[in-house]
Amino acid sequence: MQLKDQVAVVTGSATGIGAAVAVKLAGLGARIVVNCTKSVKDAEDTLALVKARDVDGILCQGDVSNDADCRRIAKLAHDRWGRIDILVNNAGTTVFADHSDLEALSGDDFINIYKVNVIGAYQMIRACAPHLKASQFGRVVNVSSIAGVLGVGSSVAYAASKGALNTLTKSLARSLAPEIRVNAVCPGFVGTRWFSERFGPETYARIVEHNVNAAPLHRAGTPEDIAEVVAFFCGEGARHITGETMLTDAGHHLALAGVTRR
Repeated sequence: MQLKDQVAVVTGSATGIGAAVAVKLAGLGARIVVNCTKSVKDAEDTLALVKARDVDGILCQGDVSNDADCRRIAKLAHDRWGRIDILVNNAGTTVFADHSDLEALSGDDFINIYKVNVIGAYQMIRACAPHLKASQFGRVVNVSSIAGVLGVGSSVAYAASKGALNTLTKSLARSLAPEIRVNAVCPGFVGTRWFSERFGPETYARIVEHNVNAAPLHRAGTPEDIAEVVAFFCGEGARHITGETMLTDAGHHLALAGVTRR
C-alpha cells in the first residue's frame, strides 16, 4: 500500500496513537499535518519523525472543539498542498470517574468531553469535506474506543462520547458516500506515555500485566498496533468498507462482553 503525495490531517498527533498514525502514514508516502492543542514540543518531535520519512509535513496548533481552529487546520493543509485525502480524528479527552459513583461527574464534564470527542470530530469532517470529496477517494478514520461499544473505560462521560462518535461515524458514512468513506477504530487498552505518566511506572506495569492476562491474544496494545489499523482503512484494501467500527483490542471485548454486574 502506498499513499505517495496524498495529504493526511491527523488531529491530536503530538504523542501516543496520533503520533504513531502520523509517522505510519508518512512512511507510506503521505504528507502530514501534525496537530496539537498544547503539546507543541512533542508535536515538533513528531513532525521531525514525519520528515525523516522523506515526506513534507507541517505543524498546526489548534483546538478541535473550536470550529474556527478546525477550519484553519483544513485551510492550512489545502493552501500548502492543494488537496486533503485523509482525515484522522484522533484528538480526545476524558476524566476518570468510577461508573458507579453518580456524583463523580458534572454536567460540565460531559459537555467538555463531548465538545472534543464528538463535536471536534464533526467540525473537522465538515472543514475537510469539500477537499475530501474533491479527492474522489476521501477517507475519514475516527479513533474511538471499546468504551463506546461496551460502556466501559475511564468514565461514563467518556464511554457515552465514544458511543456518540460511533453513531456519528455511521451517519456520516451514509451521508458522505460515495466520495468519502468514514470508519472508526475502537482500541482497547493501549500502552501510551499518558498512562505511564499518570499512574507511575509500578501501577502502569500492573495495568499492562492485567490487560495482557485478560485478552485472549495475551498482549497489550501499542500505538503502533492502532496505527496499522488506521492505515488499513486509509488504503486501497478498504475501498469496499464504510461505516465500520472495528474493535482493535487483542480480543479483550470477548471477555468483557460476558461480564455481568452482581
